[in-house]
Amino acid sequence: MKILQTPIRFYPYTGGVENHVYDLSKVHSSLGHEVEVVCAREPKDLPKKEVIDGLKVKRLPYYGKIAKTNIIPSLPLHLHKKEFDIIHTHLPTPWNANFSSFISTIKNKPLVLTYHNDIIGQGIYDLIAKLYNKTFLKTLLRNSDRVIITQQSYIEYSPHLNPFEEKIEIVPNGVDLDRFEPNYEDGKGFFFLSVLDRYHKYKGLDVLLRAFKLVLEEVDTTLTVGGSGELLDHYKKMARDLDIEDNVRFVGYIPEEDLPKYYKNSKLFVLPSLSSEQEGFGMVLLEAMASGLPVVTTDVVGVSDEILNRECGIVLDETSVKKISNAIVKVLTQEDKAVRMGKRGRELVEKKFDWEKIGKETIEIYEEVLE
Repeated sequence: MKILQTPIRFYPYTGGVENHVYDLSKVHSSLGHEVEVVCAREPKDLPKKEVIDGLKVKRLPYYGKIAKTNIIPSLPLHLHKKEFDIIHTHLPTPWNANFSSFISTIKNKPLVLTYHNDIIGQGIYDLIAKLYNKTFLKTLLRNSDRVIITQQSYIEYSPHLNPFEEKIEIVPNGVDLDRFEPNYEDGKGFFFLSVLDRYHKYKGLDVLLRAFKLVLEEVDTTLTVGGSGELLDHYKKMARDLDIEDNVRFVGYIPEEDLPKYYKNSKLFVLPSLSSEQEGFGMVLLEAMASGLPVVTTDVVGVSDEILNRECGIVLDETSVKKISNAIVKVLTQEDKAVRMGKRGRELVEKKFDWEKIGKETIEIYEEVLE
């Protein structure tokens, strides 16, 4: 089967959708399918064409961005020239997704859409998002042969999906179990990871830093913050103003090859996400659990029900500073219980979130559509 993936960006650029496409495509390639990825050339010094882990990658020039989404005028023509059996595109990267939908219609080829989360914005971008949701999004959903979502609850709280429920499939995100290995004994402190820009403020680092000040009143520990972006200096200043900077380590962008050791060297992972509209599945939580870490998070992330039911950590229904600090202290001061949480988390991802299993499920969806 010839599979054409159209994310907005691709490895080595890292992010939730980018990592998803990379790991899923590697599995499909290992199963004997031919996978090509067409995306924006970002960063601009990357090769225009290359092969990564058996995947053909074609990067096209882009001219600016709207709402953090690269504008690639040559994409429709390039896709039209391609030979493929099925095209798989993704939201929230609207322009690529709609161009992919247009070409799939012209070439009479099936389109699969993974709907990672709703498209929303702030200020002028909120108006653009609302206009898009009322127009182009409906066309995209109508033209898609299947719509994959990563969590059941998305049908319930996304107003855009309800009319298309008959074509929706639920396939969770996955994690590379060989890449992330447990370390139940030697970790210290806790870990937070995100892009540190305005769009990702919903990850909750502001409230986490305020909660950490209360944590330090009861536990002598450290917080490692991974990620870079335009708000990095803002968060550093916030740590100084809270008088916690000696216990907070901002390590900046973490290369993919170095990421496992940051999980491995921690006792706990915290993701206090604030917005159910913006937060998708919470892939970093899968990486943390694969690394044997207990987690503290909120009920807006897609994997929260599994964490709660399997007792792999603490899931909060409210993102107050006090509740987050209490949860962190509880895990850090009950080491035996924390280890048990971490082991249950590893068992959970082994059972339900192995990328090979998820890759095969996705191929079954492709085959149904092609039939």
